Amino acid sequence: MTLLKIARLGHPVLLARAAPVVDVRDPAIQTLITDMVETLADVRGRGLAAPQVYRGLRLLIALRLDLETEREKVLALPPLVLANPQLEPRGDEMVSGFEGCLSIPGLRGWVPRHRRIRYRGVDHRGAPVAGEAEGDFARVLQHEIDHLDGILYLDRLKSAADLAFDSDVHHLEARTSNAG
Repeated sequence: MTLLKIARLGHPVLLARAAPVVDVRDPAIQTLITDMVETLADVRGRGLAAPQVYRGLRLLIALRLDLETEREKVLALPPLVLANPQLEPRGDEMVSGFEGCLSIPGLRGWVPRHRRIRYRGVDHRGAPVAGEAEGDFARVLQHEIDHLDGILYLDRLKSAADLAFDSDVHHLEARTSNAG
């Protein structure tokens, strides 16, 4: 197992649409999945898309979490592995929340996302997988699938005023909580 280097803002791999995974059971893809899971655990992230580790493939890893779940309980569950994922909104309701990104260290944004989604793709064994997600888990999946389409959370901000450094995010929290 290898810890993978994280691509940072400005690298072209983060701005390109990723290619489909042809065979998730390919040994090279299986190694990539293992390395991505280990890397995600090492950086204590919530999700990781292959372009974030310099691989232009439609592959993501996401922790199955919501805001009410304790991290220790989440880490006891295997992460969701999705190759060639697709999502569709479940309803029109949007909700804004804070997002950070391993590829954009030191910043947080107030990002609107669909509250509920349906997702589907292929798991690490090559079997079809589908499910519904809401809340924080839906946010993570939307964020990671955006990476596969060359979209960063910065592209989803309503305005530059919705962005703050981690050290100053309390100012943004105060403004967004007063806004409703």
